[in-house]
Amino acid sequence: MSREPSWDLYRTFNAVLREGSLSGAARALGLTQPSVARHMDALEAAVGSALFVRTLRGLSPTDAALELKPFADLLASTSAALLRTAEGRAGEVRGTVRISASEVVGIEHLPPILTRLRQRHPALAIELSLSNALDDLLQRKADIAIRMVQPEQQALVAKRIGTIPVGLHAHRTYLARRGIPESMDDLKGHDLIGYDVETPAIRAVVQRYPALSRSAFALRVDSDVAQLWAIRAGFGIGICQVPIAASEPDLVRVLPDAFTVDLETWVVMHEDLRSSARCRAVFDALVQELTRLIQGEVPKRIRTSAPTPHG
Repeated sequence: MSREPSWDLYRTFNAVLREGSLSGAARALGLTQPSVARHMDALEAAVGSALFVRTLRGLSPTDAALELKPFADLLASTSAALLRTAEGRAGEVRGTVRISASEVVGIEHLPPILTRLRQRHPALAIELSLSNALDDLLQRKADIAIRMVQPEQQALVAKRIGTIPVGLHAHRTYLARRGIPESMDDLKGHDLIGYDVETPAIRAVVQRYPALSRSAFALRVDSDVAQLWAIRAGFGIGICQVPIAASEPDLVRVLPDAFTVDLETWVVMHEDLRSSARCRAVFDALVQELTRLIQGEVPKRIRTSAPTPHG
């Protein structure tokens, strides 16, 4: 490599990787397609390797591109963090904060919390990344994360707010139709809702509760939100956070003495953000409100029948 490439080239490279085509990257970046092509030609010349090959489905990354990808991702996340930091003003709760949370937490718990937060701080903007993957705070892919496992990374500010119990639940219409199981063995005669791909965390649960192996499920889906809505629709029996079910009169917990899993819940941010007024305000609000939720100080939702996704 004769000279260090411009950061703009890596930004374009990252977009081409993400979008899979020059035209897609151009739309994402607000550039013309010829400009994106020139950036890729310049980067390939600088690194001395071809980065993409054309296929019927678009551009496919070469081995050289895949080796560069984690570093380009880090540059992109750092650039986004720089912009979020630059938007803020010292001592003021303004600018953007990026939060990482699981699908269920982000959809079921965070909307009212973020609504109240925004009302208190109207100059605050929030980016919400919903994924069951753990975003790396050290790489600043998020400013604050809500995690269901204890963080192991150093250089993090972490607050344990308690455990969220998880149990087996079903809609009352399903139980009226199929009966209430009285033991884990009784689950063999029921329509169970569960995972498709086994993860290490799921494997640990299955070791404790063999009745919940993959082959037992009538509906297999890896989205926790899809599982929750299947329970709400009366499809069968599935795993659900107890606070969510407790807020909905039509959801009934089954076998509470036979099955329970506790999810440790943590709010985490990078220690470098400790002095950021906007990040501190969001961190403290999440700790306070999620603690209230775990302690049961949440108003019940009224659902008179099994809802549809639009109602």
